[in-house]
Amino acid sequence: MLLSDGFLASWNASSHYCSWPGVVCGGRHPERVVALQMSSFNLSGRISPSLGNLSLLRELELGDNQFTGDIPPEIGQLTRLRMLNLSSNYLQGSIPASIGECAELMSIDLGNNQLQGAIPSSLGMLSGLSWLELGFNNLTGLIPSSIWNVSSLTELNLQQNMLHGTMPPDVFNSLPHLQHLYINDNQFHGNIPVSIGNVSALSRIQIGFNSFGGIIPPEVGRLRNLTSLEAEHTFLGAKDPKGWGFISALTNCSNLQALFLGNNRFEGVLPVSISNLSVYLEYLYLDFNAISGSMPEDIGNLVSLEALLLHNNSFTGILPSSLGRLKNLQVLYIDNNKISGSIPLAIGNLTELNYFRLDVNAFTGRIPCALGNLTNLVELGLSSNNFTGPIPIEIFKIHTLSLTLDISNNNLEGSIPQEIGGLKNLVQFYADSNKLSGEIPSTLGECQLLQNISLQNNFLSGSVPSLLSQLKGLQILDLSNNNLSGQIPTFLSNLTMLSYLNLSFNDFSGEVLTFGVFSNPSAISIQGNGKLCGGIPDLHLPRCASQSPHRRQKLLVIPIVVSLVVTLLLLLLLYKLLSWRKKIKTNIPSTTSMEGHPLISYSQLVRATDNFSATNLLGSGSFGSVYKGEINNQAGETCSSIDNSGNDFKAIVFEFMPNGSLDGWLHPDNNDHTEQRYLTILERVSILLDVAYALDYLHCHGPAPVIHCDIKSSNVLLDSDMVARVGDFGLARILDEQNSVFQPSTNSIVFRGTIGYAAPEYGAGNTVSTQGDIYSYGILVLETVTGKRPSDSKFTQGLSLCESVSLGLHGKVMDIVDNKLCLGIDQHDPETTDDFSSKQKIDCLISLLKLGLSCSQEMPSSRLSTGDIIKELHAIKESLLLEIEDTEK
Repeated sequence: MLLSDGFLASWNASSHYCSWPGVVCGGRHPERVVALQMSSFNLSGRISPSLGNLSLLRELELGDNQFTGDIPPEIGQLTRLRMLNLSSNYLQGSIPASIGECAELMSIDLGNNQLQGAIPSSLGMLSGLSWLELGFNNLTGLIPSSIWNVSSLTELNLQQNMLHGTMPPDVFNSLPHLQHLYINDNQFHGNIPVSIGNVSALSRIQIGFNSFGGIIPPEVGRLRNLTSLEAEHTFLGAKDPKGWGFISALTNCSNLQALFLGNNRFEGVLPVSISNLSVYLEYLYLDFNAISGSMPEDIGNLVSLEALLLHNNSFTGILPSSLGRLKNLQVLYIDNNKISGSIPLAIGNLTELNYFRLDVNAFTGRIPCALGNLTNLVELGLSSNNFTGPIPIEIFKIHTLSLTLDISNNNLEGSIPQEIGGLKNLVQFYADSNKLSGEIPSTLGECQLLQNISLQNNFLSGSVPSLLSQLKGLQILDLSNNNLSGQIPTFLSNLTMLSYLNLSFNDFSGEVLTFGVFSNPSAISIQGNGKLCGGIPDLHLPRCASQSPHRRQKLLVIPIVVSLVVTLLLLLLLYKLLSWRKKIKTNIPSTTSMEGHPLISYSQLVRATDNFSATNLLGSGSFGSVYKGEINNQAGETCSSIDNSGNDFKAIVFEFMPNGSLDGWLHPDNNDHTEQRYLTILERVSILLDVAYALDYLHCHGPAPVIHCDIKSSNVLLDSDMVARVGDFGLARILDEQNSVFQPSTNSIVFRGTIGYAAPEYGAGNTVSTQGDIYSYGILVLETVTGKRPSDSKFTQGLSLCESVSLGLHGKVMDIVDNKLCLGIDQHDPETTDDFSSKQKIDCLISLLKLGLSCSQEMPSSRLSTGDIIKELHAIKESLLLEIEDTEK
């Protein structure tokens, strides 16, 4: 057992061992150790078998450390042990059967390790056992029948393992005191035993992400203490009133707060009795089923609801006006159904609503102005319906709208109101496939966080407003199939983030540019504009005339104008030159170092960048331009900014990252015909470890905690040795420790981050936090292992990246990891292979995926700290290095 951080520095002969930190001695036996309370002591190494000699030990608490290796079977010698806590370490191997010899054990917590093998049946001999926590491991096999006979159990947690099998019909007859049952995220199948109704103390049931089938037995209605039933992502279902009988039975559970039944096989009409469920019900998830019929008229009786998810079903009829009584509702998803009629005005009463989607239904009539009352809305989706009339101005006064405003695929008419400029935080605006007319409002350029604008298939006219040049983060712009005219604006080529531009089938004229997005033929579409010329050869446009009559007239005017002003210009230039020379003489810039960083003169930068040549321009953004240069034979980057008068030149010189970004390695350009390397598992783990260390420094070890706010693969840069650096701090926030508030960096704009990576609480307008960075990091881990961006089209219509990974961990790991990581792994049956090398790699991939999920939990408080992330990655990296050493031998 290794010690660290000084916790055990006093464990020496200078003091009695009973006074050592974490050591508790007995009252009747003052010289004998009765407890080791050493959780979170930052201990590492292996657990010593000598612990088995502490014969009077009652408590062994070593949780939340960095122990590795096996659990020593000598623990079975501790016959007086009552509490065993080895959770949240890196323990491997199987659970020793000898633990069953600790007859007085009341609590066992071995969760959050890397334990394998079967659950020993000897644990079922512990007649006084109350808590059994074995979740978040890699356990396999069946649940021993003896476990179901431990009548003293109050909590049974086996979640997130690879256990399988069915549950015997009488399995719950001997568990009268069981309160919490967590067996979700395993591979169980078969029916839910009706005997579950006999566990009268049961309050929480989590059985989701398994292969259970059949119906939910109505006997669950006998569980009067039930607060949560989570059974999502199974094969449970109902087709007729009998199958739906459990809903009426659940009306007896007056304390029910959560009912999760999404992604199952429920069909038929939703019983009206669902409106009579507990008034304390906060979460009702019935999404991704095949439920038909109308929504119950009295659904508004569930006055405590905070989230109602009914999307992706076959509901018909109209929206019940009683929904307006759900004053606490924050999430309402009813998209992808067959609901018709108009939106009830009562919806305007849901002033706490953050997420509201009615897309892909059959709604008619006008979009009600009452939606303007939803002043906390973050996301609004009304697409693919039959709405008519103008877009109500009131929608554009919901200043919290930030994720998405989607009104596409309707029959909306009139112009896009100028008030759209009030949506300063909006990221995605979809208004395509309507009957909108008039010009594109210039105020759209005031929505400076926009990344996606889709206005195609309308009747818009006029030119593209120049104020759209302010949209520095714009990635997708689709203006196709309209009546737009004029020249294609030059500023579009300067939007460095723009990856897709569709201007086809309009009336644009003039020369097509050849740089920026216009240099990539797969990123632009301009067909159907008969007056265009020039552009790159791939576009096959006619060459532009070198000089037009209009231009020749201008050339005749130019000499006359020049002759009138040249004298004034020369005098002004002479005055400026004299003033500048005087300033240089009195204020020669220092080239000495400041805080360890050398100062570089303007003339050096001019030489290094070839007078800021366009060939050295890497890109430009809202804070300046980025050039590549070489100073003293060292490659670097200069980020420059000049004020309007051109007096002060300020630049920052960074080391050049020759290996680009992690995004470039994970998602290489298919059009790039150069030889492409791929990242090995070890390289990916090393990069993730580098990023974790960077976050740990930002959050915990700098002068003040810094929140990056935009962790993503394109902001992870790789130097010549493939060491990762975290860049782009344009959104970073600094935490003022004295005032405990976040202070924005000098040039930062309203926070947004990047869709897919940004923490869900940011969308609701919550304050930025270190946990938000951890969420983004978790998504980065999943992207690094799966090779898929969180914004991948695969995830826009169904499961998210997190949900896809969670499903894949149940026996389909190799289906979700990056194909390049499958090289060298036994593909016949990779998860049961006898090839030790393949098994070792698969175990590391599983650990990485679980790490990513642990970091990207919905609740910020459930996410890991940077210290825990680093510990986990170190363990994974060491495992890979050992595998490499063994292979080389």
